Amino acid sequence: MSSTDFEKLFSEFESIKVGVVGDVMLDTYYWGKVERISPEAPVPVVSLDHKDYRLGGAGNVALNLAALGAQTTMISITGDDDDGVQLKKMYDESGINTSFLLKSKKRVTTSKTRIISRNQQMMRLDNEITKDLEYEDENRLILAIQNYIAQESPQVIIMEDYNKGVLTELVINKIIALCKVKNITTSVDPKRKNFFSYVGVDIFKPNLKEVREGLNLIDERVDENSLRNIHEALHEKLQHRISFITLSEKGVFYQSGDSAGIIPSHLRRIADVSGAGDTVIAVASLVYAATKDKKLMAEMANIAGGLVCEEVGTAAIRKDKLLAECERLLGKM
Repeated sequence: MSSTDFEKLFSEFESIKVGVVGDVMLDTYYWGKVERISPEAPVPVVSLDHKDYRLGGAGNVALNLAALGAQTTMISITGDDDDGVQLKKMYDESGINTSFLLKSKKRVTTSKTRIISRNQQMMRLDNEITKDLEYEDENRLILAIQNYIAQESPQVIIMEDYNKGVLTELVINKIIALCKVKNITTSVDPKRKNFFSYVGVDIFKPNLKEVREGLNLIDERVDENSLRNIHEALHEKLQHRISFITLSEKGVFYQSGDSAGIIPSHLRRIADVSGAGDTVIAVASLVYAATKDKKLMAEMANIAGGLVCEEVGTAAIRKDKLLAECERLLGKM
């Protein structure tokens, strides 16, 4: 693929409509210095310099999509609280459609507060509800998804599961059924609780640890034969189209039918792996929607995941940087 082809592909992202459904979070970062130990307890005293807010969870997937130019919509439920207001403001500022983002007095907005000194995390404070949506909220969310599909006619819906209760089994089943009728590509970044609920999804993107836990595997090998066996075991349960498994520092594996391969990771200066999976599912879903090329999907998502690991904290992929790396690493293939 030549560089001009990559430029054309990246320009095509702007015409793609993507809905993201899943657990949204507000990430708050307090940055400071540690210069002494507290006299009150054997803990470090952090002198705060500044704080910033970032979109976490499914919101980080949406942010990555918007950064690549896709027409992105966030579909979820937040608490009726200040953190929910802050999240909506940040989505709006990032060009992410919030018309289908709901509030519930029965939930709190998931928030994760991190205290960082010298680029190292000292502590994390979580505020969240992890039980499944109650009946009324569940049906409100399904109606919002139906309305989004009817009004926007998206090419892709991504389900981003963080085990916080938004993606219930009923919501998952409804999304996949609705998308099959409308020929909309579905992709998922699953978690253990609903791991085998995504029957019929197009792209199933767990990491290797999640796959081993889900299938109760003790085999530690990471080679193409063992990964092909994993795909077959997954396909028997899910009847999905593509397995796309991230392998940490070893890269990624993809398989659809007999087409399969391991894409090795590229050498990077790793600063923080948080949020890399969000970037990978966003890029993979967008590239597949634009090209239906499974290998290219895996190659580009692999590059994107490595790039964001060079940043501290969750950070969206930069379109210009990804384009340059794709031209440099894949342009002569």
